[in-house]
Amino acid sequence: MPRAQVTVPLDIPDVRVLKTEINKDGELIITIESTKEGTICRQCGQEIRKPHGYDEWTTIRHLPVFGRPSYLRYRPRRYQCMECEGHPTTTQRLDWRESNSPHSMAYDNHLLLQLVNATVEDVSIKEGVAYDCVLCALERRISARVDWGQYTALGVVGMDEIALKKGHRNFVVIVTARLAEGRLVILAVLPDRQKNTVIEFLRSIPQRLQQTIHTVCCDMYEGFSEAVREELKHVRIVIDRFHVARAYRDGLDNLRKQELGRLKKELPATEYKQLKAACGPCARSLLI
Repeated sequence: MPRAQVTVPLDIPDVRVLKTEINKDGELIITIESTKEGTICRQCGQEIRKPHGYDEWTTIRHLPVFGRPSYLRYRPRRYQCMECEGHPTTTQRLDWRESNSPHSMAYDNHLLLQLVNATVEDVSIKEGVAYDCVLCALERRISARVDWGQYTALGVVGMDEIALKKGHRNFVVIVTARLAEGRLVILAVLPDRQKNTVIEFLRSIPQRLQQTIHTVCCDMYEGFSEAVREELKHVRIVIDRFHVARAYRDGLDNLRKQELGRLKKELPATEYKQLKAACGPCARSLLI
């Protein structure tokens, strides 16, 4: 009986899959080759197309597949410039990976989305990648400029702050958009959550796209809501349900503690002990 198969898109352009295998650690290794021809000379900046062999094999982290970590394995092509003195060679630059990054751009985007309502440490543990690798993914996106030309409408824009370390107040902000077809995209990573930083980003959105935003979803931090009210007066502001639920939970939990304190004074010790057991961790989890 033939084995059931599922086709999963790689989400990267201009490549051909040569082989797939699962290693002893249960990781999916995908061997690919680039179908893109030529590159830009590192000296003169002109396009070059004369092949000059390959670099060593490279393996980088890619999107998980059915819960399995996946990796792309390939040999970057090299090209030679016949116009520059000494005919130097240049390794082909690929649209789906930044130079020296251990991840594909798609996996960087995946990490950033995992950071919503989480910390760098949380994502590091869940994804099984080094803490510094998550930080570097953030830094690569902070330095990037938004290519507004690839968007026709933004629809719903989200702003979510991320604490780089638990217990510290060094925040960055991930700005996302839910496009009309339902696809979630990362627009930018802002270096801090200051109101002026958010305003500067909102002003960078072309006027034609500002008019297509009908909703901004954010937490209850006033720097977000005030910036949106000033720059996007026509949009509706929706508070992220995660933060609303947490506020309700905290209020109920405080009330629970107050009532327990009062009942401890009024009830016999045996009755209070039974009541306290009923209001333990399992009961508190119902407040979430």
